[in-house]
Amino acid sequence: MATTKWVVDPTHSEVQFKVKHLMISTVTGYFGKFNVEVETEEDDFTKASRILFTADVDSISTNNEQRDTHLKSADFFDAQSHEQVKYEGKSFEKVGEDEYKLHGDLTIRGTTKPVSVNVEFGGIVVDPYGQTKAGFTVTGKINRKEYGLTWNAVTEAGSVVVSDDIKLNCEIQLVKQA
Repeated sequence: MATTKWVVDPTHSEVQFKVKHLMISTVTGYFGKFNVEVETEEDDFTKASRILFTADVDSISTNNEQRDTHLKSADFFDAQSHEQVKYEGKSFEKVGEDEYKLHGDLTIRGTTKPVSVNVEFGGIVVDPYGQTKAGFTVTGKINRKEYGLTWNAVTEAGSVVVSDDIKLNCEIQLVKQA
């Protein structure tokens, strides 16, 4: 079987996270610079031999410069010592018609833990320029404190400023390499 290599199409992909703020509203953040590399047998993603996602911590954006600087600090991601978030997929398991579970290891701040995420496979098409593309929606949830992102504060009324749970939502479009 031939190995097929896929790389991310950054102009048609986004990596987003959401966190509760003061437990009453949600703040959305993005990684502006990230990479995805996948190797499959033919075009079968369930037979992937390599799935690697990396995101540059310094590219984090929540549309608030002061908050972004705080997120990059040692209180959270510690971008100076840990430049990337990394996810290495171990298996891509079919669980429904176009539904999959991606099992792998997530590394944040030098801490690696197993994480499974939900993946909706959008299909494979050839675009108007002759490129073969595959689309995916990836969702999941992690506990930030498990990765050393433990900073928090409490309001006068006793509310937590930042929730422990972080929701992940990614739209990924891959381009098949010739």
